[in-house]
Amino acid sequence: MDDLVIARSLFGTTMAFHIIFASLGVGIPLMILCAELLYQKTKNRDYAVMAKRWTKGIAVLLGVAIPSGTIAGVQLSLLWPGFMEVIGKVMALPFQIEIYAFFVEALFMSIYVYAADRISPAMRILSVTLVALGASASAILITNVHAFEGTPDGFRIENGQVVDVDPWAAFFNPSFFVTAGHVTVSAFMTGAFVLASISAYKMLREKNKRVLEFYRKALMLSLVVGGIFSILTALNGHEAAQLLHEYQPEKLAAAEGLFETQSHAPLAIGGFTDPDTQSVKWAIEIPWLLSFLAGNSFDTVVQGLNDFPKEWWPPLFIHTLFNAMVGIGSFLILLSLIGLVWSKVMKRPAFPRPLMWAIIASGPLSMLAIEFGWIFACTGRQPWVIYRMMKTEDAVTQSENLALLFILFAAIYIVLSIAVVLVLKYYFRRHPVINELASQETGHSNHFTQ
Repeated sequence: MDDLVIARSLFGTTMAFHIIFASLGVGIPLMILCAELLYQKTKNRDYAVMAKRWTKGIAVLLGVAIPSGTIAGVQLSLLWPGFMEVIGKVMALPFQIEIYAFFVEALFMSIYVYAADRISPAMRILSVTLVALGASASAILITNVHAFEGTPDGFRIENGQVVDVDPWAAFFNPSFFVTAGHVTVSAFMTGAFVLASISAYKMLREKNKRVLEFYRKALMLSLVVGGIFSILTALNGHEAAQLLHEYQPEKLAAAEGLFETQSHAPLAIGGFTDPDTQSVKWAIEIPWLLSFLAGNSFDTVVQGLNDFPKEWWPPLFIHTLFNAMVGIGSFLILLSLIGLVWSKVMKRPAFPRPLMWAIIASGPLSMLAIEFGWIFACTGRQPWVIYRMMKTEDAVTQSENLALLFILFAAIYIVLSIAVVLVLKYYFRRHPVINELASQETGHSNHFTQ
């Protein structure tokens, strides 16, 4: 592999690793807030135990999210100096503001963990609310750099120099709000379904009725939150598709395998894109739907790939990534609806085993959807690192020995992944939920003393 491919692979691996912990770091605090609110409203101590256990888990995950995010920041400077030169002059605001968002998250996480039993219920809710807001703000601010790459604004490049810089125009670039919404609601969805997956797995293994009752409450809370945000993610995805139609038309065309510009364009579901026949083989085509999704009208003209130079075409496999992301999202919406109807409408006391296994699969699938979406977003922008302004090959470092760095970092990520699993297993094995439920019921346990 040449240096460009290795640099992209190294940074892509770092982001693929980091985004797992970053997404959970945004999604799980919302679940903690919901559990805390339910506890304060109902005084049901099960929700206090949920908040406590989920907070302990997120503390471990943040211990990996923070250093892996730092590594990603360092790699941006080391691997993409041409890109960072522009970012430093035009788009430094998100990086600077993100520091304050992280401070808010860390400060109020400390208050919630160490002083939960010494502050009022209102302050507890305020603390965990600010944790959730700080985590969401961090994700939005960092992801805004990605939004800027796809829809750059607030500067021009003239004779190789950056001129006419307007940092606020760059900050509020055309895709800021859509991208900010998508990263937030998808992370909330993922956090909820990961906890639903854990709860369903525990319910299949657990025999104690008291513990089963606890996990059933956790499962229902997770399905409600996951269902709401999976629907919001789908709605936001529709807005994102319309944004692509306006600002990155070749990316939309590659996502749907559309080669010829046309109105009443069909939506291709499934299959794979064949550049030789310029078609999507074995796809299910829904007539006119792509035009409607792109412009809310069946006669919307959607540009095809043949309108652009071939060197501008994104990799055509992004059609598969796009389909996988949308397919998983649709499955999660359906799953949450089935679970809620089964429990709340049909009033069934227990979920059937196949449904439980589907819920168990929802956590890993939601994380895969995040990964597919991130790869689709970044790979679909190629060959540009800043759309129509700077090519990726022009931004890459000239340093050598990147292959060795790739191997070393991959090994570090494997070790960290194993360590996270072992630490979480060790903690929750030493603190089984039955003990915490008993302590809460007898009043002999503080919120976070264990």
